[in-house]
Amino acid sequence: DMHEADMADLVDALPASDRAAFVQLMGNLFDYAALTEMDEAVRVRLLEDLPTADIAEGLGELDSDDAVYILEDLDEEDQAAILDELPLSERAQLERALDYPEESAGRRMQTDFIAVPPFWTVGQAIDYLREDKDLPDTFYELYVVDPGFRLVGSVALDRILRTQRAEKISSIMEEDPHSVPVKEDQEEVARLFERYNLVSTAVVDESNRLVGVLTVDDIVDVIQEEADEDMKALAGVGDEEISDSVLTIARSRIVWLLFNLGTGLLSATVISQFEGTIEAMVALAVLMPIVASLGGNAGTQTMTIAVRAIATEELDTRNIWRVLRREVMVSFLNGSLLACLIGATAGLWFLNHGLGIVIACAIIINMFCAGLAGLMIPMTLHRFKIDPAIASSVFVTMVTDVIGFFAFLGIAALWFRLPM
Repeated sequence: DMHEADMADLVDALPASDRAAFVQLMGNLFDYAALTEMDEAVRVRLLEDLPTADIAEGLGELDSDDAVYILEDLDEEDQAAILDELPLSERAQLERALDYPEESAGRRMQTDFIAVPPFWTVGQAIDYLREDKDLPDTFYELYVVDPGFRLVGSVALDRILRTQRAEKISSIMEEDPHSVPVKEDQEEVARLFERYNLVSTAVVDESNRLVGVLTVDDIVDVIQEEADEDMKALAGVGDEEISDSVLTIARSRIVWLLFNLGTGLLSATVISQFEGTIEAMVALAVLMPIVASLGGNAGTQTMTIAVRAIATEELDTRNIWRVLRREVMVSFLNGSLLACLIGATAGLWFLNHGLGIVIACAIIINMFCAGLAGLMIPMTLHRFKIDPAIASSVFVTMVTDVIGFFAFLGIAALWFRLPM
């Protein structure tokens, strides 16, 4: 009687070689919905080890959205082999869903729903719900359609239960229900659920015909996936799972590490232009990491807020200048406070007040530029249709390192008249 999420944890805890045997021993007692709760790598490996006929039988018991979620990670050959084992009607449903773009409403929707005509009475609708044996396991709304199956409204179950049996469905339905196009991006759908506190919503095709329904349990998964994806992208990590192999993880991370190597060489080039300055005053080499680190952290703070605001559509051209002024002022104030603290510390540490003034000026400049870059770089990438979560961190770090080193060493060379 375990919940599918707990069953998934149990299967995941088993040695890889025992998982398929365990599922087969469970037989009809194993709920294939548990596969939707597993890491992708574990799920794909398990499906490879199970007989195709067993998989098809298990998927046939699932809601269409769960079946599609399991199938979409397999290659086309394996998908076709499993689909061939299913009855024609179920196979057609799943094939149509798999034809929709990845991460779209069509991939996430459930094709089992309840649709009624507007001329029915509430009593007819209730009798239908009680008597029909082929209804979805869980539903929250009845959708009202015309003879062409075009969506004209929706009725929540609580409204049905509180209305007299003789009342027409057309008189109690919501005539302008929230619906989403079948090819709508899942992140936009999640935003719709969040904005209007939806429990479910209809999915319609280009002709406004009802083709499916999305429920909040699916959207919770979408929100988690999108947040997880953005968090990993900000750190330069690919779409990896906790169960992935060493080589898979290494391949997903090496690309941005190589890019970081390139930006690090750029920073090193800036430092190399001030070799004489550093040789004349070794204290500069001791203090350089402080300037770069503070600028990098300040830039990352602003960038994180900006990337999240862009993802939730809270930041756009309407309010960019107001937010920019705010972030620049915050960076300037924090920079001034830290400059006084670090400047006094450096002056006392090296018994050189001039050195304290130099590092204080460099920190203010770098913090100011960090706030500017942390906001403008994500906005610029977004404008050019590049995911700011993926590329922002590398560019922000590059800007704060280069400006920090250049400002600190450049001001020191001018202040102390040191060779460059």
